[in-house]
Amino acid sequence: MTRTVRYDGDVYVLVKESAESSLLRDPDTGEEEYVPNDAVEALDSPALETRAAVVPESVRAVLRVAHDDRSLGLLIDLHENGSRPVRDMLTDYEYCESDLLGLLTECRAAGVVEEVTVAGEPGYGLTSTGDRGVAKLLNRR
Repeated sequence: MTRTVRYDGDVYVLVKESAESSLLRDPDTGEEEYVPNDAVEALDSPALETRAAVVPESVRAVLRVAHDDRSLGLLIDLHENGSRPVRDMLTDYEYCESDLLGLLTECRAAGVVEEVTVAGEPGYGLTSTGDRGVAKLLNRR
């Protein structure tokens, strides 16, 4: 069973354990090493969450809401072109009003999109978290 452990002050994923030693994987580098069992402390963090933590939180936030190409494309468009009035989004995107509002609500709940005013009209733009996450996905920062 894969678990999260602490060894020498750092967090690792326990890969396997024998009677005397444990094989640990550094979640940041992927490097593995054997250490004595008595030097390893079990933690409550699920191993899969430990592995996911190597991905920046801003990217994980974008991934949580970009569940298809259209939603990812919307976030990329907001990153590349800036905040957009809702009226323009409805004209330019292939979403009906309720689908667009649903997606934008999910994105707001995830902290990657926020309501803004664009040229005096209600609109939406990326939060700093959303902007950083999309930029990292695009390998631009």
